[in-house]
Amino acid sequence: MPRFHADARSCVDAIIQQVGKKIVLGLPLGLGKANHIANELYARAVADPSIDLHIFTALTLEKEPAGSDLFRRFAKPISDRLFGDYPDLAYAKAVRTGRLPRNVKVSEFYLTAGQWLNSPCAQQNYVSANYTDVPALLLRLGINVVAQLVARRETPSGSQFSLSCNPDITLDLLPELERRRRAGARVAIVGEVSDELPFMPGDAALPESAFDHVLDAPGLRYSLFAPPKESVSLSHYAIALRIAALVRDGGTIQMGIGALADAVAWALILRHRHNAAFREAAAALDVTGELAPFEEGLYGVSEMFVDVFLALYREGILKRRAGDGALLHAAFFVGPKKFYRELRDMNDTERASFLMKPISFTNSVSGPDEVARRSTRKNASFINEGMFATLLGEVASDTRDDAVVVSGVGGQYNFVAQAHVLPDARAIIAVNATRTSRGKTSSNIRWSAEHITIPRHLRDIIVTEYGVADLQGKSDRDCVAAMIEAADSEFQEELAATARSAGKIEADYIVPDRCRLNAIHNLERALSPLKQPELLPPYPFGTDLDPVEQELANALQRLKTRGGGRLEMVMQVGRALLKGRINAAEEPLDRLGLAHPRGLRQFIAAKLLAWELRDMANRRR
Repeated sequence: MPRFHADARSCVDAIIQQVGKKIVLGLPLGLGKANHIANELYARAVADPSIDLHIFTALTLEKEPAGSDLFRRFAKPISDRLFGDYPDLAYAKAVRTGRLPRNVKVSEFYLTAGQWLNSPCAQQNYVSANYTDVPALLLRLGINVVAQLVARRETPSGSQFSLSCNPDITLDLLPELERRRRAGARVAIVGEVSDELPFMPGDAALPESAFDHVLDAPGLRYSLFAPPKESVSLSHYAIALRIAALVRDGGTIQMGIGALADAVAWALILRHRHNAAFREAAAALDVTGELAPFEEGLYGVSEMFVDVFLALYREGILKRRAGDGALLHAAFFVGPKKFYRELRDMNDTERASFLMKPISFTNSVSGPDEVARRSTRKNASFINEGMFATLLGEVASDTRDDAVVVSGVGGQYNFVAQAHVLPDARAIIAVNATRTSRGKTSSNIRWSAEHITIPRHLRDIIVTEYGVADLQGKSDRDCVAAMIEAADSEFQEELAATARSAGKIEADYIVPDRCRLNAIHNLERALSPLKQPELLPPYPFGTDLDPVEQELANALQRLKTRGGGRLEMVMQVGRALLKGRINAAEEPLDRLGLAHPRGLRQFIAAKLLAWELRDMANRRR
């Protein structure tokens, strides 16, 4: 039976006594970290150089926003409001500032997207691994402590704990750690109780005997990390409408987090509940395929339980059940406050429709129940997102050409591999045709890429806002043509010329006329009849941001993309100084503390923001 502790210090005393001073600490990805235990272990290592602490984790969530002063002014009040008592992870601050002590190492296999680009410590200690390979990797590293946030409930036979948001890796580790314990190894399985975590049943539910130590201290409870929703752009909707027509009724679906998942879920709801509008959009985009409402419905198997799966369930789309009665099998979750509240408010029967499983189940068809997995995962659409793709169908999703890691491989490769071993499955990867940074627009469809996540021999379907490139079983020549035709028209001729010179397409190849109109203004024109807020809303599933914060988020994103070189920046600041009239009564400026700017930096920031807000208002008129 576990020892219960009322404070983190007592718990960590017991951990060190049990395993010694050489600690390989496994913290779950994202939400499920036992923050108080992690912080106390880190503090001990800082105070005692004889402790050797290796923290292995992924997706470290930070309350304190990183970025420019303007962005921090915007984001900090929001994070304080949504999860102000969430305890910051001390090791994260040390990694960000480059001040980890020599006796502490922090390795992550998946980084919060775009948040660690300028951290040498995070970049150097990143471990590239497929999600399904992480449990075996941890065992090779000698993991001896697992510290996890858990939900608790009382039963007639005693306490029961749920791994809730993160059974993903822990469930795959526990059998081997128990075997090692029986062989004499010193191992500690530790839980930290949360009142806010929903108690998820099934494999995630464990008896108290599964734990050595439990930190159960009401005074140390805190709000769950709950990131607000991103807005959905017109490009996301164009991609999503194309993807929705690829999803087969009676099939299986997997999705990731973010604006694309929101857009895909909303497009599926349009197809099911507002079919006339969906067909109108499909016709405007020249989309064919699966256009009818869902009759048999979908079953979900996804490494991440995204909140929009609940929306699909409420709309009667997620309704095909697996053999155990589940509508969805998933390995971890993180999401907005409303999502956690919905799960907590469900009765046990309803919650049992959403079963949390180990990562070896969701991300692979191999296992003792392989026959059942294959039969359940019929007509699967595994939907993921990439940063850019090549003309030969390769996809880069985690690392830039300069080797800087943006995020990580995660489970993307796992789902693409599944699609290739299941006879009727498809791996669908969405890639925005272009990106704009610092005032410069470049193509995300390229001839080549330095660092690839999905190799060409696993190419399948790549979707941009301008088209669907079905590459499965196609020759290199046909892949090149399909990718050119899905690219932005501004870059098509250059891409075609490169392919011709490499001999990958015929010398007299000409981009078809039907593809020469691939431009954002044409998308806007095509979808304009559906741009009513109820059909293509910026936040289809709501947001924790109030109207002023939504306006500020839009303005800051526009400022970020304007950017440009030094001359462009000077011109932009000049226009703002001339036209950016600061109105002290304007609420957005007041929210950021810029209604009465102090000093040149604040004055310029206020002018830039005022100019952007006024430009946005003029465009709406």
